[in-house]
Amino acid sequence: MGLLSELGYPTVAELESAARALTARRPTLCALRSIGSSRAGRPLCLLSVGRARRAVLVVAGAHANEPTGGSTVLALAERVARDGRLRSGVSWHFVLCADPDGASLHTTPLPRTLLDYHLGFFRPAGPEQPEWSPSVLPPDRLPPETYALMGVLDELRPYLQVTLHGTDLGGSWVQLTKDVPGLAEPFAKSAAELGIPVERSASDAAGWPVSGPGVFVMPRPGGLAAYPSMPDDARRSTWYHTHRYGGLTAVVEVPMWASDLVDDTAPHPAPAAALRHLSRRLLTDAGRVEGVLAEALPRLPGPEGPLLRAARWALALVPGLARDWRDGPPADLSTAYVGSVDAFGRRLPLRAAAMLLRVLREADDPGAPLLEALVAEWCESFTERFRARWVPVGDQVEHQVRTVLAAAACARDAVGLR
Repeated sequence: MGLLSELGYPTVAELESAARALTARRPTLCALRSIGSSRAGRPLCLLSVGRARRAVLVVAGAHANEPTGGSTVLALAERVARDGRLRSGVSWHFVLCADPDGASLHTTPLPRTLLDYHLGFFRPAGPEQPEWSPSVLPPDRLPPETYALMGVLDELRPYLQVTLHGTDLGGSWVQLTKDVPGLAEPFAKSAAELGIPVERSASDAAGWPVSGPGVFVMPRPGGLAAYPSMPDDARRSTWYHTHRYGGLTAVVEVPMWASDLVDDTAPHPAPAAALRHLSRRLLTDAGRVEGVLAEALPRLPGPEGPLLRAARWALALVPGLARDWRDGPPADLSTAYVGSVDAFGRRLPLRAAAMLLRVLREADDPGAPLLEALVAEWCESFTERFRARWVPVGDQVEHQVRTVLAAAACARDAVGLR
């Protein structure tokens, strides 16, 4: 699996080096090229294996804080290059990292605890995320990374795009822009063999149709959203760009730390009351971070950088989301759903606090120790509440590889390819 190891996740430079090595070994089969540049001028690289007209596009690194996808594209490319059956009538294309600027700000050496992970945390504000920016920005203001993704989709017209995502703590699930009959069974089988829980009622897919355990189909554009306050509608993301060519997108999520609480389909005894409680806690936790920010802001040097923009973006989502949980009916009545919302509610202020902490440390601000204690407290509470257990990197990658291969096989039937 190339650079895959338990010592850490590969950097973007290491991904590019491994891709060059593969193309050097298999020059008639593989090619590596640039499909654009990031806002900071970093290259956006596409590794291709095979030359068939029908294509699968796999995207890694769309979210800087989800590093598993980079190792997965290397493992997939090696496997496809070795196994001619996987290339029968299909070419495979791999975006090594969709957001190299973001990746440069999230430290990805292998964390041992949730605290380690959050001390180097970065996830850009919504308008700066390559896949999500079309949902919050007009077309003339999209970042170059988004144009690059849409450009390669226009060029390849893949019948399937797979974008590799992950979560810090929880289970594995798949989001589909169109149903892929038959995918749920190999997905669940892989998760069970690797001891990875399936997230049965992911809050990211609240209220969506279910194709099978942990496999969710996005509602059509224009449908009602479970969380109406959220500005970044998946149905306006680059995931739907494949539809203009008759294709579809699968989003494969895998956890770094697993929790069996998100795999419990038993009815929750009082889901509405639980969501009201989680709404109040979300507001309280975010308020603690906002208090530190308000005090420190006059002392911080300008201009505002990506870490501070991202922290403020996360905090700005809180009031509307808390209102959605408090006032709307539960999208699901299961224990798994309440657990997923619980994790989401912990995650949002924790991420804002972690990114703000990095800003305060860099400025040597006196508010940093208070925030450091808060991040440590929340990480410990998150770990204990969900009984978090580390998923070995090899298992994270293998599960994504298996799910991508199953999706590619099943989607050929779903879109009518023979």
